[in-house]
Amino acid sequence: MDLNAFSPSYRDIAVIISELVLIIIIFVVVNYIAGFVFNKISTFSFFKKYESALNLVKRNLKGLILLLCLVLAIASITFNVYLIFQGTDIFEYSLALLNAVPLSFWVNLGLSLVEIVVLFFVARFIIAKLKPLLFKWQEQAKAYEQINANNESIELFFSTLKNISETSIWLLFLTTSMWLLPVPATVADLFFIILKVYLIIALGRLLAMAVTVIVTTIDELAQRYTQPTNLAEFYDRLRSLIPLFKRSLEYIIYVTMASLAISQVSFIASFAHYGPIAIQIIGIIFLSRVLIEVINLLADKILLKRDKNLSDIQWQQRLTLTPLAKSLGKYAIYFGAFLLILRTLDINTTPILAAIGGIGLIVGLGAQPVISDLVSGAFILFENIYLVGDYVETGEAAGIVEAIDVRTTRVRDPDGQLHILRNGQLGNIVNFSKGYIYAVVEVGVAYDADLDRVFEIIEEAGQKLQQINADVLEPTEVEGLGEFGESRLIIHTLTKAKPGRHREVGYELRKMLKVAFEREGIEIPFTQRVLTLNPKVKNAINHFQQQKENVK
Repeated sequence: MDLNAFSPSYRDIAVIISELVLIIIIFVVVNYIAGFVFNKISTFSFFKKYESALNLVKRNLKGLILLLCLVLAIASITFNVYLIFQGTDIFEYSLALLNAVPLSFWVNLGLSLVEIVVLFFVARFIIAKLKPLLFKWQEQAKAYEQINANNESIELFFSTLKNISETSIWLLFLTTSMWLLPVPATVADLFFIILKVYLIIALGRLLAMAVTVIVTTIDELAQRYTQPTNLAEFYDRLRSLIPLFKRSLEYIIYVTMASLAISQVSFIASFAHYGPIAIQIIGIIFLSRVLIEVINLLADKILLKRDKNLSDIQWQQRLTLTPLAKSLGKYAIYFGAFLLILRTLDINTTPILAAIGGIGLIVGLGAQPVISDLVSGAFILFENIYLVGDYVETGEAAGIVEAIDVRTTRVRDPDGQLHILRNGQLGNIVNFSKGYIYAVVEVGVAYDADLDRVFEIIEEAGQKLQQINADVLEPTEVEGLGEFGESRLIIHTLTKAKPGRHREVGYELRKMLKVAFEREGIEIPFTQRVLTLNPKVKNAINHFQQQKENVK
């Protein structure tokens, strides 16, 4: 068709319409790419909480693209109208611009567009084949060893892998398209950097999710196969470190991912060297926590190992020293970890150690109460004044010693309240747990009771109590008549019991005596009160009750 056969005005309109159609096509393509990118971003769980903000940005970007399209359309129309008023033939002007471009450019552009179209369908084909393959792998992973504890994590992992794979394929398609199209090299390089950064972040996220799945699987298998063996006890103690282990691995992955991503951007690449330092610090913190748990485990296995040759006193000494050994080991490891972290940060620790020594001397001179507590605690431990499990009484509390720390002693009273006492302020201490203790029980009987028979009953009950209660060391001893009460005779008894068990022994003896006295017909007197009313008050009460009955 010969375009010169048309009038110039028709040709000018055709050129203007063609330019507008081209602008609209560009707008549609750019708007589709932007919507595709935002839809992929919204699939990530991290951005779920920012969904409203992403929708707002998406609407604003779409409005901006539409505004640019309108501006380009108006500029195109304005420029063409200007050319018409100048008497320029728009068709010839546009044709001259096109002829100025070499023919090889158009040939290469056409070939590039064909390659881009082919790549588009290849990407669609790969994505279509990838979905069933990932689903098959997901089901195989869920069926492994019939472990159901990590099914949810596996499904989340493969769902994320599918989204990341699709997004990566499309980003690779866009990057390749930029290389094929005749655009500035900086544009293609920018898309390539975006692709690399995205792949680094996506792979880091996948690795972090894989850590959860792998650690959960290993934990399940370890519990299954170590249960019948001696390793089960050790694994149960160290199993508390699994959450910390997972978090440490995740942090290492995230730090590595951030360092690699930063290194891809030239103007911030200098900050990437901080990544290995952060990884070393995370490793030091995790290893210090592992060492603390190992020390606690070894302390329990060595010091708290049951041995028939150990006496009760030796066992109490071990109960006392075990928490102290754990505390000292923990603080030593924390201090060593602190120094290692400083060395990792290239900080010289020698001046710091010297400063700590000087500060410690100054603080020591001004912290006399603390020093007093430390010294008193040392003497308590070295002289065995009391041990964990002893029943003690001080000026402030009475009860069972639960722990002896360097500065404080923890005493649990019979009501369940925990008293935390400073070692330097304990004062006089009564220890009820050195060898034996007497359960003192006072028994009240009527004045007309046969005391000889009462003494026999008490002694019989004491002998029976020794037979049935292992805490009783000797039968109950009747010391004699303690005092004359207002309505009863008070008989004083002593029962030799194991340290700290005098209360329980006294409770059980009183119960047995009550049963025995009721069986023998011996009265346990109690105080009785008689209320005598004034005659006037009594008459008033009777009159009030009579009126109440009349009303009814």
